[in-house]
Amino acid sequence: MTRDPSSQPTITRRALLGMAALSPLAGCAKDGPSAVVPSAPAASASSSATAGADNRHDRLVELERKFDVRLGMYALATGTGATVAHRADERFAFCSTFKGLAAAAVLAHNPLSHLDTVVRYTEGDLMKSAVITRKHVATGMTIRQLCDAAVRYSDGTAGNLLLRDLGGPARLTAYARGLGDTVTRMDRVEPEIVSAVPGDPRDTTSPRAIGTDYQRIVLGDALPADKRAFLRDLLERNATGAGARRVRAGVPKGWTVADKTGTGDYGTVNDIAVVWPPGAAPLVVSIMSSKATRDAGYDQAVIAEAAAYAVATLT
Repeated sequence: MTRDPSSQPTITRRALLGMAALSPLAGCAKDGPSAVVPSAPAASASSSATAGADNRHDRLVELERKFDVRLGMYALATGTGATVAHRADERFAFCSTFKGLAAAAVLAHNPLSHLDTVVRYTEGDLMKSAVITRKHVATGMTIRQLCDAAVRYSDGTAGNLLLRDLGGPARLTAYARGLGDTVTRMDRVEPEIVSAVPGDPRDTTSPRAIGTDYQRIVLGDALPADKRAFLRDLLERNATGAGARRVRAGVPKGWTVADKTGTGDYGTVNDIAVVWPPGAAPLVVSIMSSKATRDAGYDQAVIAEAAAYAVATLT
């Protein structure tokens, strides 16, 4: 279910480098193509349960304080293997980011001709976020159209109908396991999945787990080339208002971004992206965040600023 908070300005390449200079990475260095090198685990209040596996990134700690959020990131430069990891293995509610995986699962389990199958549904199936499906109750929609509505517009009804076609939430969990993901679990459907209650393991993942999933379905061989191209096209043409203000707002103009956003209660704001710098190998940028109170506001800028840091660190 997509929500559309107020917009944030796009961050330029010069701003990216400026932020990197003003907020240096403590104990980390980038020397040619080598990976980011950790000096000490993240400390005290800002450290995660898995901080020993993460590098120390003072800029991300600053963002947590600035926006009063719990921020998780897993970013990977696929050409070098360099990573940025902060709370990368903590659980966060995935919210609508599941829709890219659901589309991939439907594609994986069926021939490409399945995209032309018509799915019927009723007014009772409509969610508040049924921005596309609401227009087609009388005629139904094809799987192709449902994939487009779910991935590009974050239509909650379309996402639920893809899950129905797949066989339910447990089948999406099984698909994740088939990708080698032992973390992601889907237990419910919309609108329950956006409740995002802290400590509730249902409908959660980690930045590393879901980022790696998206790497496999967009860049890897989890899907054959024709199905992978179909999914990548949908992700690149993200049409949600939130999409323009998160990872896309944190990378330089002219870069290609394929992403899926997610938004929920407790100020949950996510964006899972694959980013192509011109003439270079792609980056995987998986950023998730949440707050302590159910009705907390949405700070999309935290995603944009975290993405800017990942880009400045890895390129």
